[in-house]
Amino acid sequence: MVRCFLIHTVCPVGAVAAGDSRVLYSRVFGPDEVMMSELSPEERRLLQKEKTAVVARHVRSAVSLFREASGQPLVEMVPGEEALALQEADSGVVRLRAGDPFSEEMSALWLGVQSLGFALVCEPHENLLLAEGTLRNLTRHCLDHLHMLGPGSEVLLRSNRIDALLSRLLPHGQLLFLNHRFAQSLEKEVAAYMAK
Repeated sequence: MVRCFLIHTVCPVGAVAAGDSRVLYSRVFGPDEVMMSELSPEERRLLQKEKTAVVARHVRSAVSLFREASGQPLVEMVPGEEALALQEADSGVVRLRAGDPFSEEMSALWLGVQSLGFALVCEPHENLLLAEGTLRNLTRHCLDHLHMLGPGSEVLLRSNRIDALLSRLLPHGQLLFLNHRFAQSLEKEVAAYMAK
């Protein structure tokens, strides 16, 4: 099962400090830890916010290290080049130890597209190849339909569209095995919804 999906910055942007990452969107799936039931709704929200911020910092660090190690300069893409940006995206997996930030060990799959990071946090027994395909599919739809590479990105204003994507491509945090025909019908459904 996927525990959460998030979109965040991986490079300094505007008011964000050089070592920080700003979470633009997050969605947490599944049952929460036992101690969460003892907390008030506001305390639960703050704890979830902190957990996603910790994941974003881990991913930002991994993206920075990957880009430094590759030695390749970051080429800025413009709107209309979303497919090329996704093809050129950096990717990897970060192992999150138990207690940092979840109570059990997790895997965070990430894609670094320009100054944005997309991450799926999965339980350790999850199929990582299937999760990577799902993450790439989600990222492609976000880039295509929310125009995230250009100025004035709509990610903060159109979180309902990301919610709709997740409900179709990652229902209740469950990864889907898709055959070709089902994948095509999902693509048509998502394209019709996003065109609204």
